[in-house]
Amino acid sequence: MSLRVLLVDDQPLIRLGFSAILSSEDDIEVVGEARDGVEALELAASLDPDVVCMDVQMPRLDGITATRQLLASGSRAAVLVLTTFDTDEALFTALTAGASGFLLKSAGPEELIHAVRVLGRGDALLDPMVTRRVLGRMAAAPAEASEGGSAGASAGISTGDDDGAAAASSSALPTTGPGDPAPGGAAAETELARAGLTAREAEVLRAMARGLSNDEIAQELFVGRATVKTHVSNVLLKTGARDRVHAIIWAFEHGVTGR
Repeated sequence: MSLRVLLVDDQPLIRLGFSAILSSEDDIEVVGEARDGVEALELAASLDPDVVCMDVQMPRLDGITATRQLLASGSRAAVLVLTTFDTDEALFTALTAGASGFLLKSAGPEELIHAVRVLGRGDALLDPMVTRRVLGRMAAAPAEASEGGSAGASAGISTGDDDGAAAASSSALPTTGPGDPAPGGAAAETELARAGLTAREAEVLRAMARGLSNDEIAQELFVGRATVKTHVSNVLLKTGARDRVHAIIWAFEHGVTGR
């Protein structure tokens, strides 16, 4: 069965190019095109796409607001945000709106095809070009929140490999920050218990937040890869996360990081 894709962009040439790239693949079908967020919501409701390729700046309704409204409506579609805006703010805004993928429009055709396939099978993906910079911002976020006197949402970011697993360096991820509960502390344990995660699932979630792939988690915990995938699925179910990226965001928001 082909992956059903809805293209959303206010520039006809962009839509034409993306459509040509994706339609060249036997397992991908472009089922519709929208010129703005309003049309995107209407077409998503009638066409039931697997993946929505969403531009950010559009007339009538922007892509971020459209993404938020689309997911709030109960749509099963995964949203891949495609933008020319190579900024941390664009990425964080897209993720908090519920997007499962973020790709720059400067990416090559194979990267676009790969991203659609990753999201189509229920995983998440970020453009590798932006990951290192975003991790740097993540590391500074706890201190900034403490100095500002208000706790901002922290986000754990991963890039998608062939299994939609995290490929970021674990050394780049912060485990604690000023004013944050220590990883594995009482507050974190309370959150884990409230979510109903087992001890092993909590270990897997912490490993995900450190940027480990499924294979790396399997090696660290001395279990099989299939076992890790089962634990990851349970983590997503119990935390209410749409995908791996949002499970990691949940972990950072609830202080569940580190070993």
